[in-house]
Amino acid sequence: MYQIVIFIMVAGIFSAVYFFIRNLVTGHTSKSGNAEQKLDRIIELLEKDKK
Repeated sequence: MYQIVIFIMVAGIFSAVYFFIRNLVTGHTSKSGNAEQKLDRIIELLEKDKK
């Protein structure tokens, strides 16, 4: 019984670390993607103003 509880706790810790790292990686890429889209939109608007 003790071994099962310890195994579940260890598996939970590994799962938590995995999801935390995955969230950090995907969160940064989506934020940078949004920033790039916004910058592209600003550049387009500035080019229209020049014309």
